[in-house]
Amino acid sequence: MYRSPRNMNYPHFTEEHDQMRRTIRQWCEKDLAPNTEEWEAARLFPREVFTQAADLGILGIRVPEEYGGLGLGWWETAAYAESMVHCGMAGLTMAMLVQSDMATPVIGEIGDDYHKRNFWQPGVEGQAIAALGISEPDAGSDVARIRTTAKRDGDDYVINGRKTYITNGTRADFITLAVRTGGPGYAGISLMMFPTDTAGFEISKKLEKLGNHCSDTAELAFDNCRIPARNLLGAENMGFYYIMNNFDGERLVGALTAVSGAQQMLDSTTEFCIERKAFDRPVIGFQTVRHLIVQLEAEIESARQLCYRAVQLLEDGQNAKREITMAKLIGGELSCRVADRCLQLHGGAGYMAEYPISRSWRDARLVTIGGGTSEIMRELLSKLQGFPMQKPSDLEKENRELKKRLAEFEGA
Repeated sequence: MYRSPRNMNYPHFTEEHDQMRRTIRQWCEKDLAPNTEEWEAARLFPREVFTQAADLGILGIRVPEEYGGLGLGWWETAAYAESMVHCGMAGLTMAMLVQSDMATPVIGEIGDDYHKRNFWQPGVEGQAIAALGISEPDAGSDVARIRTTAKRDGDDYVINGRKTYITNGTRADFITLAVRTGGPGYAGISLMMFPTDTAGFEISKKLEKLGNHCSDTAELAFDNCRIPARNLLGAENMGFYYIMNNFDGERLVGALTAVSGAQQMLDSTTEFCIERKAFDRPVIGFQTVRHLIVQLEAEIESARQLCYRAVQLLEDGQNAKREITMAKLIGGELSCRVADRCLQLHGGAGYMAEYPISRSWRDARLVTIGGGTSEIMRELLSKLQGFPMQKPSDLEKENRELKKRLAEFEGA
C-alpha cells in the first residue's frame, strides 16, 4: 500500500507512542474494519467495542490510575486519535472520542469523588457508555439558548426538556447534561450527571444521518426526571464556563482525527492513481493530478503541525484556545476539501458506494459542523483577536460575572 514519504520522526513521539499506534491500528484493521459494511448497514456497532477499547486503555489515557486510567498525557491522546481512523468508520471513531474526550473529561476536572466513581470510572473501564447532552432542537452552536430545565426540589433536581443530535444517545448509560438552573443567557446554565435509567427519560427518535452511519444519534426527551442534587457537576449556574473549556479537548481530538483521516484518504487515492490507467498511462502521470496530490499533502502537513502546536501547549499547561480553534477550523475545512478532491480523482468509481472514498466523502462533511461550526470557529477567533463585537458591553458583563462566580466557587 502507498505511504506518503513524509518524515514520521516527529520529535514529540517516542517508541512508546509508536507502540500505542501499532496496537490501536492492529485492533482497528483486524477486529473492526472487516465489519464495516455490516455495522454501517445496521446503523450501530456492538457494545463490546467499548469494552475492547477499555481493555486497550484508550478510554482513559489522561485519567489517573486511581480511576482506572493510564495517567498519561496529550501526546498519547494524539497518537490514539490519529490511529483510530484505520477502523474505516468515522462514526465508530466519533463514538469512542465522545466516550474518552468529549463527555467525560469535565467529570475529572470539576467532579468530586462521587462523580468520578459512579460515572467517570465506569466510562473509562467500558462498563458504561457516555453521551454529551448539549444541543437542542432550538439551540445548537448558541449554547446560551438551551431550554432544558432543572429545578431544585428538596434533595433532587427535576429535569424537563429535549436534546438532539446526541451521539451514543440510543444506548448511553449516562449523559453529561447541560440544563438551565437559572435565568436566561450564559449565567443560568449548569451541568448534571444524568443516569439514563431515570424515570421519565425517553429516546424519542433515532436520527438518520448523511454519514457516520454506524454511530447512533438520537433525540432525547426528559419528562419530570428526578435525579439527586449531588449529581450537579461543579457549581450551579457555572455550566457555560465548563462547557466552553470542555470544547477545547473535543475540538482538538476532532481536528487530529480530521487531519489523520485526510492523510489516509490522500494515501489511498494516490495508490489508486498509480494503479489506474487512462490514455495508456497511470493517472498519476498527468501533471494536474500530481500537482493536486502534492498540494494537498502540503496542506495536510501544515494542518498537522498546527494540531501538534496545540497539543504541545496543552501538554505544557498553557492556554491553547486560539491554536485549538484554528486547528478545528483549518483541519475540518481541509478534510472536506481533501475528500472532495480525492473523490474527483477516482472519477466515476468515486461515486460508487463500493469504494471507501464515497463513504469518507459523506463522513467528512460532519467535521465542519460538529463540536462547533466553522462559522463559530471564525467568530471565536475574532473574539480572541480582540475585534469589537456587536454587543460588547453585554458580553463583557456576563463574562465578568461568570469569572467572579468561578473564583468564589474555587475559593470555597
